[in-house]
Amino acid sequence: MLYALHEAAYYASSPLREAARVARDFWGSPLNPVSATDLGRRMHAGADLFTNITRRYGKPAWNINTVKVGQVDVRVRPTVVWESPWARVVQFDRDMADMRRAGKFSLDPAVLIVAPLSGHYATLLRGTVEAFLPDHAVFIVDWTNAREVSMLEGRFDFHDYIDHIIQMLAVLGPRPNVVAVCQPGPPVLAAAALMAEDNHPSRPASMTFMGSPIDARLSPTVTNNLAEEKPFTWFQSNMIYTVPPPYVGAGRRVYPGFVQLASFMSMNAQKHQDAHRRYFQDLVKGDGDGADKHLEFYDEYLSVLDLTEEFYLQTIDIVFQQHLLPKGELMHHGRRVRPDLITDIGLMTVEGENDDISGIGQTQAAHGLTPNLPAEMKTDYVQPGVGHYGVFNGRRFREEIYPRVRSFIRKSDPNFGDEI
Repeated sequence: MLYALHEAAYYASSPLREAARVARDFWGSPLNPVSATDLGRRMHAGADLFTNITRRYGKPAWNINTVKVGQVDVRVRPTVVWESPWARVVQFDRDMADMRRAGKFSLDPAVLIVAPLSGHYATLLRGTVEAFLPDHAVFIVDWTNAREVSMLEGRFDFHDYIDHIIQMLAVLGPRPNVVAVCQPGPPVLAAAALMAEDNHPSRPASMTFMGSPIDARLSPTVTNNLAEEKPFTWFQSNMIYTVPPPYVGAGRRVYPGFVQLASFMSMNAQKHQDAHRRYFQDLVKGDGDGADKHLEFYDEYLSVLDLTEEFYLQTIDIVFQQHLLPKGELMHHGRRVRPDLITDIGLMTVEGENDDISGIGQTQAAHGLTPNLPAEMKTDYVQPGVGHYGVFNGRRFREEIYPRVRSFIRKSDPNFGDEI
């Protein structure tokens, strides 16, 4: 019912939104002599703010057309190299002629970046991709919005997620590298453990976990405490809704993206209110740069996708309530997942000092779960002064975290280790 009410509210506000667009264009038009006055700028700013707050945010474009390699602008083309109804693997294919002009005549390590399936689109990691591109063959997991998947495609749960990761790594060939950002940590570690046990030829050469809840019992955050305090039945009753028509996935039970977004925004309500107030003031002052930065951030932040009921509830149960992986009790298709069998996959963990989503220690727990991995194949790094998003995006990620990850991958990859 909530999903249907959400849709009804959106369409009911359409006349007001259209009126605001007209007012924005009228008060902002250079042909309007009042547009340059304080009144005109305020009317334009108010109408623009209302339009942006109430409009629908679709899936953002990647907008990665070039990457700077040395002093050369290398053309980049996103290409889908594998897909299922639930996800696509997108390769950011760099133009080889441009790469040769940049002095790159050999292959770079292949890296699969696993984006979180937790409410936002994979484009949230645009900055992560851009950082990796000059030195790696970059692939990213682009998850599908569950409301766009027909009921005929069946279910997608936590164990299907693990199977997807194994299949994706196999597509990349022998010994690729994998980087898991936030939520994917537990299923990616499980996939690596299963592949290690099978001596799979495409088991990762290295795995990097960034701000991941490998063991959510450690340094619990507000998010962890909520999952612990509420019974499992509460999540079933209060967080799951049915996709209404006219979506392709009509009838599917999902954890809606707008519910996740509301939860995130309520955690920092004052921060978001202040941001929109500054946006209004920037428009009134004519500060285009400040307004553009605001729009760039919220165009991404307010774009959300739905998760299937079974995946969301199993994640709550397996990762945040029963903690099956760190306790050695996770079963996958009748097999016990054993990270202790990993012996030749490099392990790096990255955490943020001020992370309020995955507390310090939750990601580091991966080291304790892999006792048979030689110490020289393990690396841990805690970045001072950053929160959750700073672990994989922003200036400190580019300047301090990424160079360490790059060196670790080169050291771990059997084809490139001799370059370190």
